[in-house]
Amino acid sequence: MAKIKKSYCIVSFLFAAVMLFAVAGLSLGRGTVVYAAANPDTVGEREASDNDGDTTDTGSGNTGGWSINYNSEDATLSSTVRMLLVLTILTLAPSFLIMMTSFTRIIIVLHFLRTAMGTQTAPPNQVLVGLTLFLTFFIMWPTFQEINEKAIKPLDDGVITMEEALKEAEAPIRSFMYRDMQGKDLKLFVDLSGEVYPDIEDSENYDEIPFTIIVPAFIIGELRQAFEMGFLIYIPFIVIDMVVSSVLMSMGMMMLPPTTISLPFKILLFILADGWNLVLSKVVETFY
Repeated sequence: MAKIKKSYCIVSFLFAAVMLFAVAGLSLGRGTVVYAAANPDTVGEREASDNDGDTTDTGSGNTGGWSINYNSEDATLSSTVRMLLVLTILTLAPSFLIMMTSFTRIIIVLHFLRTAMGTQTAPPNQVLVGLTLFLTFFIMWPTFQEINEKAIKPLDDGVITMEEALKEAEAPIRSFMYRDMQGKDLKLFVDLSGEVYPDIEDSENYDEIPFTIIVPAFIIGELRQAFEMGFLIYIPFIVIDMVVSSVLMSMGMMMLPPTTISLPFKILLFILADGWNLVLSKVVETFY
C-alpha cells in the first residue's frame, strides 16, 4: 500500500509538472501581443503592422472574457492565461472545500469512530473521505444553491461583474460559518491580528471582519466540536475494553491481548445500536 501511494504521488507530481510546462510553452509559443490603449484606431494600426497587413480592430465589440484594467485602459487576457488561472483555482478548490464547509468536523468524527472501534483500516480511508464528501454536499447544498442563484447565474448572464459576483458568493459562506462560530475564537484571532473591530460580540458586525480572520476562527470551532463528539464516541468502547480486560485477568489469561476478544463485542454493539445511522444522523443534525 505504501508503494502504491508513493507511486501515485510521483505520477501526480509529474503530471502537474508536464501540464505546467505545456501551458507555459503554449503561452510563449503563441507570441500574442495585447495592447492596452484607449484609442481603438491605434490598436488596429499596431496589430496591422504586426500581422503584415491583416487589420484587426480590438477596440470594437465585447471581449467576452477576462479583462484587466491599467490606468483606466482595458486589455483582454489570452486564452492560455485564462487556462492557467482556471487550473490554479481548481488546485486551491479542495482547500476551500475543507476549510469553509462541514468537511472537517465529519471526517474527524468518522476517524475517531474507526479508532475507537479498533478496526484499523476498516472502513478504508477512501470510503471515509467519499462518505464525508457526499455528506458535505448534502449539508452545504442550500448554501451552494444560494451562491448559484445570486452569483454564478447573474455573472453568466452578464448582469453583474466578477467583483460583484465574488461579494454575492461570499455572503452565503459567511452565514454558514457564523452559525457554528464562537465569539471567543473570533476574538482570539482579532487580537492576534492587531486590528480593532467595534462591538465584536455582536454577530451583526461580523461582516466587517475579513476572511483571513473568519476562517481560522471557524476551523477552531469545528475542531472543538469534532473532538467533543469523538470523546463521547469513545466512552462505550472503552467500557467494553475495561470489562474484557478485567475478565481476562481474573481468568489468568494475562498473555492474551484484550483487543482480540473485545473487537467482536465492539462490532456487535455497534451493529445492535445501528451505529452508522446514529452517528451520522447526530453529526448532520449539529449543522441545523
